Amino acid sequence: MQHFADRLAAAVRAKGNAVCVGLDPRWELLPAELRQRHGAATLASVAAAYEEFCSRVLDIVAPLVPVVKPQSAFFEACGPEGIAAMQRLLRKARDRNLIAILDSKRNDIASTASAYADAAFGGTRLAGHTFPVWEADALTINPYLGADAVEPFLESARRVGAGLFVLVRTSNRGAGQFQDLLVSDGAMPPRPLYEHVGEAVAAWARQKLGACGLGDVGAVVGATYPAELATLRQLLPEVNFLVPGFGAQGGKADDVAAAFRADGLGGIVNSSRGILFAYPPDEPRWEARIESATRATIAALSLLTVQTGG
Repeated sequence: MQHFADRLAAAVRAKGNAVCVGLDPRWELLPAELRQRHGAATLASVAAAYEEFCSRVLDIVAPLVPVVKPQSAFFEACGPEGIAAMQRLLRKARDRNLIAILDSKRNDIASTASAYADAAFGGTRLAGHTFPVWEADALTINPYLGADAVEPFLESARRVGAGLFVLVRTSNRGAGQFQDLLVSDGAMPPRPLYEHVGEAVAAWARQKLGACGLGDVGAVVGATYPAELATLRQLLPEVNFLVPGFGAQGGKADDVAAAFRADGLGGIVNSSRGILFAYPPDEPRWEARIESATRATIAALSLLTVQTGG
């Protein structure tokens, strides 16, 4: 099976950009015609609206971008129907040849971590049979529990050629409360905690490098902290960066430039609200507005990403 980083690099080269569209449906921001038709009388009707909206978004963005990132929280909030909707959307993304990153920020220990990981990737194994669940190309995880809690995700992902993105320096305003704490391992002067986490990610990535020179373990590093992003790129040359915070959260093209290697690979820049909701809710041509916002995002990043066939 093809290495995850090589599949990701091929997708970026094929589309000529490194844009990831986040699928974060929010009821109050959906197009008015969709809300009126489905209604919010039940969670099942909201889930149906989310599925229709995201499915139409997939149709718009699939010819344009290499990656999509469903945020599981919005679907889980709709109960069983929302979870089933997300499963169908992940399948549609695969059918449209998109790399699908499941944004769940999972972690736990031992058999619980294995259960999370198997559900994300190869499927749940019971009585000699494997039952597919999410079949994601990659999953976001939280490293706070340590290496033994990451290893089950590594094992499960590598069985099927999938990847991981580990939270390292996140884009939220409160990220520094813990991530910037100065920590010493005894051998060197104190450094921010996120650098220690980044070095662990680099070690995991080096265990299994693709032909493109990047590993199957990536780092989540926010666009809203460009100085930290630049530092981490120097420390983690073999790591793919998933970069949230672009657009609606304030990140700009110059802020994410450091995510990319000299060959234009190594960074995936996520935009969610800036693409999904680039229109007033009563806009009848909302699909055209989403396409325009996607193209504008691609154009804004065009000087930072690898050219087709590059």
